Amino acid sequence: MMGSPAEAMKPKTGDLADLPKKLFVKLGILPFLLVIAIIVFAAMSDNFLTVRNLTNVLRQSVYLTIVAMGQMFALLTGGFDLSVGTVVALSSVVGAMVMAGTYAAMPDVVWLAIVLGCLAGIVAGGLVGVCNGVGVAFFNVSPFMMSLGMTSVGFGAALFLTGGVPVYGMPQTFGDVFGFGSLLGIHTPIYGALIIAVVLHVVLYRTPFGRHFYAVGGNIKAARLSGVNTRATLFWTYVISAGMAAVAGMLLAARLDTGEANIGTSMPLQSIAACVIAGVSLRGGVGRLENVILGALFIGLVENGMNLARIESYLQTVVLGLLLIIAVIADQLRLKYVASLKD
Repeated sequence: MMGSPAEAMKPKTGDLADLPKKLFVKLGILPFLLVIAIIVFAAMSDNFLTVRNLTNVLRQSVYLTIVAMGQMFALLTGGFDLSVGTVVALSSVVGAMVMAGTYAAMPDVVWLAIVLGCLAGIVAGGLVGVCNGVGVAFFNVSPFMMSLGMTSVGFGAALFLTGGVPVYGMPQTFGDVFGFGSLLGIHTPIYGALIIAVVLHVVLYRTPFGRHFYAVGGNIKAARLSGVNTRATLFWTYVISAGMAAVAGMLLAARLDTGEANIGTSMPLQSIAACVIAGVSLRGGVGRLENVILGALFIGLVENGMNLARIESYLQTVVLGLLLIIAVIADQLRLKYVASLKD
């Protein structure tokens, strides 16, 4: 006999049991880590789930979010970019120096100084990406060695330009607008991140150029045989990654009201962790931009929760490293599970 309509509408026990596996396959480990983090930090601090604190997390996570979106392109193609930290530092230093110099020479043209400084900083950071792209795409240097070498070059250049001393003298308008400004109660850097996210989303999922990154990461030989210009794709991968880091560097300079050679040192680890936690495969060809944004917000949420819980900064680094290891292990388990389903 057929069951009643009410019984048919009831979820099957097997379906409920398989729900975590389906979430794990589709979204990775991020939903599970997010739930655990919210429960743990909410129990440790009454201020964690307040609107004010969550808004603060969103504002502080903007810079990592922008860098992580660029890092995603490198991971999609089967590589990674260790030089994003040096790009953040170099762009902030060069941008601050040009901006401060122009403003000192022509104090009446504030916005000209701001525009020239931002352009100089982004171009300086972009040049690091150009070098990475040329090395990886045209000379077949491994992304690890190329970006590691450029990390040393970039930080050395930033320290040489500043002598290890922060660069001051930028127009106050720069910080007021791009560091602390807000519109409709939303901080200016958040608008910047939203605009970048929309543009990258269109590029990745609405253009053939965006699909090339997935093709190269999935199987570079097959992509080449299909007519994809793999060298151009790899080149633009690292230019885009550096460009995103350079934008983040200028926004950080506005926030700190200074250009510093020592900012951005944690960005490589944090951006890779945000991507991997969000389900971007280290083997390339797999990942979603919206998940990476959530992954960066998760990193910011964890750091904020640890600060409210008064966990020492040294231990916070340990936690971040453990999260990256857990995410990598989860990525391997997910690949094995997907392969078993296909068999």
